[in-house]
Amino acid sequence: QVQLVESGGGLVQPGGSLRLSCAASLSLFSIYTMGWYRQAPGKQLELVATITSDGVTNYSDSMKGRVTISRDNAKTTVSMQMNSQKPYDTAVYCCNATLVGTKYWGEGTQNSISS
Repeated sequence: QVQLVESGGGLVQPGGSLRLSCAASLSLFSIYTMGWYRQAPGKQLELVATITSDGVTNYSDSMKGRVTISRDNAKTTVSMQMNSQKPYDTAVYCCNATLVGTKYWGEGTQNSISS
């Protein structure tokens, strides 16, 4: 059983920054990949950033250069710093953890970028 607890996010002006964190209920070394997906209104679910148990990162093209994902293994927490946010980044962001054969999801947080 895996539980994911999300924190951070909210409302910022265009050009602002958001930081999301996701704490897992087990060792990050037991999780193949962990990160965030997002879904904007009327759009499909989209990968934002992930990091594997051996530290390999993957970023979406739309976020690359503006986002950094990192791990704190002692706290079993993955964090994502998102800079230079734009209105089209507005979406519900959901933490995801992938283990063998299944995915686990956090509740999701609303990130809104608006002037």
